[in-house]
Amino acid sequence: MKKRGAEFRHLFLRDMNPVVRLLIISDVVIMGAAGLFGPIFALFVEDFIVGGNEAVAGIAAGVYLFTKSTLQIPIAHLIDRIRGERDDFWLLFVFSMLMGLVPLLYLVIRTPIQLYAVQLVLGIFTAFTFPTFMAMFTRHIDRAKEGTEWGVYFTLVDMMSATFAVVGGYVAVSEGFPALITVVVILSFIGSLLLWPIRPYMRKR
Repeated sequence: MKKRGAEFRHLFLRDMNPVVRLLIISDVVIMGAAGLFGPIFALFVEDFIVGGNEAVAGIAAGVYLFTKSTLQIPIAHLIDRIRGERDDFWLLFVFSMLMGLVPLLYLVIRTPIQLYAVQLVLGIFTAFTFPTFMAMFTRHIDRAKEGTEWGVYFTLVDMMSATFAVVGGYVAVSEGFPALITVVVILSFIGSLLLWPIRPYMRKR
């Protein structure tokens, strides 16, 4: 009988489709970078935005989530209509890069309206990356290991985000928010570059 499921070594990204492996590694770094800043975002709003308070932070989060959730389905429908995976790769790569640069804008904004505008842009960029990532991951996932590989992805992403959330708090206290945001951008850029080796595996049809 053919063995189903995955061995323990699979949890360490071995015996895995290279596209899935690279997608996991890239997103672990990108989401880890987001974990540095996300949990203390409200503190940043209070300290650096004129009139910033809990309400402003809540509206900013709402603008981002509403924009992202509204645009995801039309974008997903668009990439499904275009044959081949080259378009998926370029959308994921380009918008991951752009998404990683957005935190730099936090260094120059001062008003709630400017903050909401930045959150709107971040929501648009994220709406392009999320469905393309999921489409590529789903197409290349190993048969009979679907649950394991999704489990590995979410476990590693959550563990890295949790670790970086602790680190982010210490960096903000000891070095300040500008230094923290710079680290977030650098890590996001590295995570985006880790997508580049996927390009040769993309199917034209």
